[in-house]
Amino acid sequence: MKTIVMSFCFVQLSIAQEVINVAEYGVVPGKDVTLEINQLIASQKGNKDITLSFPKGDYLFYPENAIESYRAVTNHDNSLKKMAFPLFDFEGITIEGNNSTFIFHGRLCPIIIDGSKNTTLKNFSIDWEIPFQSEFEVIENDEANNSFVVKMNSNHAYEIVDEKIYFQHYDWLDPIGQNTPFDSKTKAPIWNSKPYSINPIRAKAKDLGDGKIRFKNATRKTPPVGTVMVNNGPQGTNRLVQAIHLENATDTYIENVTVLAAGGMALIAERCENIHLNGFKVTSKEGRTTSSRADATHFLGCKGLIKLENCILEHMLDDGINVHGAYVKVDKYVGENKFLCEISHHQQWGLTFAEAGDNIMITSRETILPVFETSVKDVEVLNEKKFLITLTEVPEKLPEGLLSLENITWNPDLLMQNNTIRENRARSVLVTTKGSVLIENNYFSSQMHGILIEGDNNKWYESGGVRDITIRNNVFENIGYGSNTHYPLYVAPLLRPEQRLGDEKYHRNINFVNNTIKSFNGHLLHALSVHGLLVKDNTIELNKKYPAGQQSDAIQLEYVENVKIEKNKFKGFSWPIIVAQKGENTNLSIKRNKGVSKK
Repeated sequence: MKTIVMSFCFVQLSIAQEVINVAEYGVVPGKDVTLEINQLIASQKGNKDITLSFPKGDYLFYPENAIESYRAVTNHDNSLKKMAFPLFDFEGITIEGNNSTFIFHGRLCPIIIDGSKNTTLKNFSIDWEIPFQSEFEVIENDEANNSFVVKMNSNHAYEIVDEKIYFQHYDWLDPIGQNTPFDSKTKAPIWNSKPYSINPIRAKAKDLGDGKIRFKNATRKTPPVGTVMVNNGPQGTNRLVQAIHLENATDTYIENVTVLAAGGMALIAERCENIHLNGFKVTSKEGRTTSSRADATHFLGCKGLIKLENCILEHMLDDGINVHGAYVKVDKYVGENKFLCEISHHQQWGLTFAEAGDNIMITSRETILPVFETSVKDVEVLNEKKFLITLTEVPEKLPEGLLSLENITWNPDLLMQNNTIRENRARSVLVTTKGSVLIENNYFSSQMHGILIEGDNNKWYESGGVRDITIRNNVFENIGYGSNTHYPLYVAPLLRPEQRLGDEKYHRNINFVNNTIKSFNGHLLHALSVHGLLVKDNTIELNKKYPAGQQSDAIQLEYVENVKIEKNKFKGFSWPIIVAQKGENTNLSIKRNKGVSKK
């Protein structure tokens, strides 16, 4: 097995800090301190190596007196953002919470770190008085009449107009939008949850008083008593308020910070270098079922090292961590090495795709494979969606067909150690970076795939093909309880029907070794378009927490090359454990796997 050498060079420096007690500036618990914090931060512009220290308490933040600016936040909805902690262009600033809780109200973005270096966030929690999700528990179930009765969480006021329910938030109403049924006992999405989701068009609501509502014709299958229905609101307004946003930041360290709610992702980072999360926690507050509206952590177009250790990420309504770049569409070649390009996904509009000096790969949109490597001479931004990019050189003859660009300079290394990701909608880990990746000694239990290595020029336009990944000594428990078709490890580019596999393999050099999989279905691996895959010494044992049985083969291989599947052990399964092959596969070694059936 290849030995991975990673550039774990980020070191938290011990530098003498000027400590500022925020109480001396009128920042005290129990009142709105937004204006005072905004003014204190502004007064420190130009000062280096300072600590804003909060005496322990509950600090309140409201949007009315916050500064605001229009901000494009990747994988969110761009808008005019009001900000509590606008940490712009600082060097060596620390926010020391001393185990305080920062309680926010309305659409107010807590922490924005933009253009800052050596920033530290420590020892505080982020919460909202009224969370962005509305939660209500099923207390009666009438399958014959396709109706059920729910009891609202005490945090949520509501009104019903023309049999449609609207949930009251700080200064807006949310109708039923995206929603997920959770199990009140496991605090995870319910088994096979899709049939229980509310259809906002068909659903009819009737107020029964005392916080009780009857829903009729709302779901394909009436949810069991004890199900907590979680309304995430409509797309377009349910990703407006991330908890922590990092942009153009270098050497950011976050320790012992907890996010209990967020109107988007708990942490989103773009075009940052070196981020270290230690003891970062995303979880639901007592009395609630869910935490953030979207991913716990998300990193787009970063470089250096992303390091997560000792983190707990749970109960969020999307993925645990996603690390990737972005494909942008080439609209047309305008001559003189210049291309007109379009940012491909609307929730990436406004991102900084590249700057002069970055290395760029021209890729085919038909196969999503690279065709020519070059560098950037100049970028002219036209608007949020489009830009002109001038490259130092282009092929003498441009390839036929549609093209994209991929930035290959901004690809980080990733180190994940001793983390827990569980009880969330969607996946535990998504990773598509060309940097070195080591994922070890973690615990994963998610509704969909455990680790998804994808890349697509199709839906989210998340690049690209991986080159160096080791996944070892992790525990995967009950992966895929959303549909019984998911895998601990799923490796495959996402292609549109009109796209095709190219002559080369998309992903390379993936090692999946010595992991423990506690599984109700016996699934281990799905691999498509991979060169260099080692799956060895993994133990897959039957777990009967969810209905046992299998809908897909344990291992699926298609268009793979140089693959070794050796010395894996399947224990306790009463059905055949199959290694299925499809299409052209070359240089496969499948041997000494215990409990595997011959096909």
